[in-house]
Amino acid sequence: MKTLVRVIPIISFAACMLMSIGCQRKIVLGKTSASSFKNIKIDSSTYQVGPCEPSICISPTNTDIVAGGSILDKFYFSQDGGKTWDISKLRSTHGVYGDPVIRMDSDNNIYYAHLANPTGRAYQDEEFLNKIVVQKSSDLGKTWNNGTYPACDTIKDHDKQWLFIPDGTNEVLMSWTEFDKYGSKDTIDKSRILFSISKDGAETWTPAIAISDLEGDCIDDDFTTEGALPIKTADGSIYVSWSFDSKIYLDKSTDGSKTWGKDKIIATQPGGWTFDVPAIGRCNGMPIIDSDISDGPHSGSMYINWADQRNGTEDTDIWLAKSTDNGTTWSDPIRVNDDAPGKHQFFSWMDVDPSTGYVYVVFYDRRAYDDAQTDVYLAYSKDGGETFINQKISEKPFTPNSKVFFGDYNDISAVNGRVRPIWTVADGRKLSIHTALIEIR
Repeated sequence: MKTLVRVIPIISFAACMLMSIGCQRKIVLGKTSASSFKNIKIDSSTYQVGPCEPSICISPTNTDIVAGGSILDKFYFSQDGGKTWDISKLRSTHGVYGDPVIRMDSDNNIYYAHLANPTGRAYQDEEFLNKIVVQKSSDLGKTWNNGTYPACDTIKDHDKQWLFIPDGTNEVLMSWTEFDKYGSKDTIDKSRILFSISKDGAETWTPAIAISDLEGDCIDDDFTTEGALPIKTADGSIYVSWSFDSKIYLDKSTDGSKTWGKDKIIATQPGGWTFDVPAIGRCNGMPIIDSDISDGPHSGSMYINWADQRNGTEDTDIWLAKSTDNGTTWSDPIRVNDDAPGKHQFFSWMDVDPSTGYVYVVFYDRRAYDDAQTDVYLAYSKDGGETFINQKISEKPFTPNSKVFFGDYNDISAVNGRVRPIWTVADGRKLSIHTALIEIR
């Protein structure tokens, strides 16, 4: 959501700029003490904004190549599996204004999606947030094009995008939220989910189309349609999930995005997708969708991961639901974090390894503390999301500062058993970006 260039606690990167145990619970206890994984600090800064909201992607053809990014315009690149990193900045005449999403295709082209700020006058000119821009590098981040974007209504505000690249293709799928006017409390202003696809490596795009049946408000809160993520499954179907009004929605296209079905509610999100966590200026539990395209026993399974406070405002939990019939039906929520009730787990992200089908979820975790000290955990499942092993992956806790913008998401990438999560750490007014070197076979 919008990124704030001034320090005020708020709710989405575009907002950034403005600001149950009764469910199915199948858990395998994992390690909860010291981390056994080497942590790597990628970047740090004392700027008012960033680095935060990090994104990461392992090359699908060479797991030593890892790319990442963070707000507002940082690009990170590693050729040794994430042990060492080069840092640079993106530039574009369209403006580079945060909400970074980094993905790679099978030719090792790197795609960096971000918000637009063409005049450099964020929140002052109408052109601000007038489109979603995708820049591309074909030389491992040495040079970038100026960026392309789907045709859209440039009078409106465009925010909170995500990308998906189907395995072995140069297709790029993108979904995001269009606001009539970001942050507006006027009931006439609405939000909706848009979708576009590029079939030529982000050179050209189909015109943006609205796929959500219901429109939300523009406040950047639970009654705003937000958190849209696309995927394409092995049978060629395209799905987009998002949150709205304490529910998680799913839409589907079976003809390459020409037409879309009726939105399906696949899970409830009691308390909504926005909620409060101590020492976090704003927090959300927007859903992440992925599918198993491996040749393993759970091939074809689809997964939705999110966070909510169904068990109380002092007990934020991480959840997962799965479908084995192409999204027609979904399981009851499975609690991913395996601690006793009463602690906060938040800001989760999920990836499914395309080679093994293992499901990986990274999240912040306070199970060991009675205050705002925070660890980072990885939960992973080798049995199609039925059971999860929880393991602490951060080497030491940190305590965030609610007056410093902390971002709205982290990310994780898994390929051939190599797993690279990425997360933000706060130390007073200083923010830093970290990964961990994880191999799971």
